[in-house]
Amino acid sequence: MSSANPAPVSPPARRLPLAGVLRAGRPSEIWFKPALSVVAAIAPPNLTLLALGRLDLAMYTMAGSLCALYAHNRPYAARAGALVWVVLGMLGGLAVALVAASLTGSAVVLVTVGALLAAAQKVLCDVTRVGPPGNVVLTFVSSASLFAPQTLAQVPGHLALAAATGAWAWLVCMAPALVRPHGPERRATASALKAAAAYADTGGTGGGHARARAAGYAAVQAAWQSLLSTGAPSRTRRALERLVVRAEAALAAPAGADAGRLRTWARELRGTRPVPQAGLPRAAADELAGVDAARSLWARLGPLTPLAVRTALGCALAGYASLALGIGRPYWALVTAASLYQANIALTWSRAVQRVVGNVVGVLVFAAVVPLAHLHQAVLVLCCLAFSFGAEVLISRNYWLGSVCVTPMALLITEFAGFQEPGELMTERVVDTAVGALVGFLAAVAVTNRRAGDRVERALTAADRARVRAARLLAEPDPGTAALESARRGLAVALVDLRATADAAAGEWWQRALPQERVLLAEQSGHRTLAATARRQGLLPDRGTGTETEDARP
Repeated sequence: MSSANPAPVSPPARRLPLAGVLRAGRPSEIWFKPALSVVAAIAPPNLTLLALGRLDLAMYTMAGSLCALYAHNRPYAARAGALVWVVLGMLGGLAVALVAASLTGSAVVLVTVGALLAAAQKVLCDVTRVGPPGNVVLTFVSSASLFAPQTLAQVPGHLALAAATGAWAWLVCMAPALVRPHGPERRATASALKAAAAYADTGGTGGGHARARAAGYAAVQAAWQSLLSTGAPSRTRRALERLVVRAEAALAAPAGADAGRLRTWARELRGTRPVPQAGLPRAAADELAGVDAARSLWARLGPLTPLAVRTALGCALAGYASLALGIGRPYWALVTAASLYQANIALTWSRAVQRVVGNVVGVLVFAAVVPLAHLHQAVLVLCCLAFSFGAEVLISRNYWLGSVCVTPMALLITEFAGFQEPGELMTERVVDTAVGALVGFLAAVAVTNRRAGDRVERALTAADRARVRAARLLAEPDPGTAALESARRGLAVALVDLRATADAAAGEWWQRALPQERVLLAEQSGHRTLAATARRQGLLPDRGTGTETEDARP
């Protein structure tokens, strides 16, 4: 039982990973959506400024246009509100930066302001789960704006430009709802079905089955969160919920699941075809309310404290180091540091390697493209559009591949106000990247996260309580359909959280030994209870008869 207390397993030697850090993965299924959206959001404002001869204002229009990168995985009802907050967050950071730039010329003060903004943006994006791309784009805009010549009288006009293009970005991101109103939740359901099929292929045994199971439950939970944020229930949502329950049933009993059928359902969710109708056992057909397992904002803030301190300290020190070296654009070092911080030290190290490699290769790409871009400002704008598209195409495969396009785009944006000496730009970019990555990573190592083990203990306790609750209901002669469904869903969520918490803690340094054996025991007993609960609900074949009764009502 998970309540047992085996001796903690000594932590393995913490080694910085190198193998696989630069390996390209599969692209995101919706890579084309942010890629096309950002081009559609950037092109009209920039081409308008080009026609007016005011391309020097493109920094402010880009601030609003880049909001089009966000919230593409959210249902449109939730996306509308999320994008409003993204635009407001962008405007808030930009306003602070512009006012600071107009009030002081002290580079040290400006770097300090930028570091504090970066930490606030990191925390807000992580706690609200806004992303990808998370805080990096917001920090890029606010940090660059800190070092733009500015007066207080100009601030309202520049903010108005950002607000107008932010509104345009909102329209661009919401436009697909006219064609495929249920697209995001259909994709989330399809992902859950495919993840369940991948676990069913393992039969619940063999190498890698535990990771496949964790990925499956995470995908199912993401699908439920997507469906629960769509607003009022509809016929389409009801059909999608039934498919997600089928995915959950496959995860509970992989040996008896039909992986081919799950994948067929996932394929049928593409496009605008009717949602396939998956019948459910009569006992569960009317109880698909799901569980909103999102923790409160305050509960999510606690684990982010070390990340906030790391971000503020690392960004500040990186900016100061850049100033000490005489670099004219310390915000590049600041943004590099801000981009590194992930859930733990191991992931932060991987991101540092990816950032350095991507930026260095991107500088070489800039060297090849800059003669073309200097032919005319129109060519400059078109090159920026091409790189913004390429960045979104590649970044989901690996962060460094996206950086290969982001770096030349950022360098070209600095030339909107006038062409500059390419050699100086490239040298400063490489130096600032190296400084930001080195200083930023050292700050992450210095700011320890000793509470990671405490969070694993709390996750273990939560998973054990959820398992006990489900087991208690199973022991009752008539536990009630809704109560049993709620207990099953709550246990699944607790196990997903336990695995995510354990994985994050495993990549941290300077902490006590983690209770790895207790985590494994809790997962094993929890998943056995999940299977028993699903069987009691009639979602799985009865062990004695091997049959289940389906109700195919739409």
